[in-house]
Amino acid sequence: MSAPIVSINTSHPQPRLIQRSVSMLGAGGILAYPTDTYYGLGCDLSSRKTVERLYELKKRDRQKPLSLIVADLTQLSRYALVSNFAFRAIKRMTPGPFTFVLPATKIVPELLVSKQKQVGIRLPDAPVAAALAAGLGWPLVTTSATDEDGLPLIDAKDIKATLGHGLDLILDGGVHPSEPSTIVSLIDDRIEILRQGKGRVLGE
Repeated sequence: MSAPIVSINTSHPQPRLIQRSVSMLGAGGILAYPTDTYYGLGCDLSSRKTVERLYELKKRDRQKPLSLIVADLTQLSRYALVSNFAFRAIKRMTPGPFTFVLPATKIVPELLVSKQKQVGIRLPDAPVAAALAAGLGWPLVTTSATDEDGLPLIDAKDIKATLGHGLDLILDGGVHPSEPSTIVSLIDDRIEILRQGKGRVLGE
């Protein structure tokens, strides 16, 4: 059975839809939702079985960890080791279309940590994504919604047609053409752009 599509207000998400989504995530579901870059596919960090399902749905190599979306800097600091340098850099650039690579804390599931013990974390300028992470009380595991060729799916109907069989809910925020996030390493108190995307990195 394919996932239902439900319209959501991307600026002021309806609390009942966020509550419904969070309950579904907590029960082991996977959803598609709008972000400030592509549509994302998300699941609950605490369910390894669901994270495995998300890898399978995306056909993603387990050696390429998925990213985390957090609601705020407090949540971020529980899952990544944030130096004063990194904190200042993140504060300048968030909320925004960046994925920050940082040393992972011990509570990050091994499946989401690189060989270098690092994790990718987003604090997006996207009220829906932030509300989901806040509702869960911990990060949302996330990856972009793409087809089998890696092309972004920018419309809820296309997501349903391509990935609906593996999803439990699709939050429709309208047609969403965009760019991928900019990946920024803050390891060793250095700003290094690993992938240039939508965001423009602000220096010291």
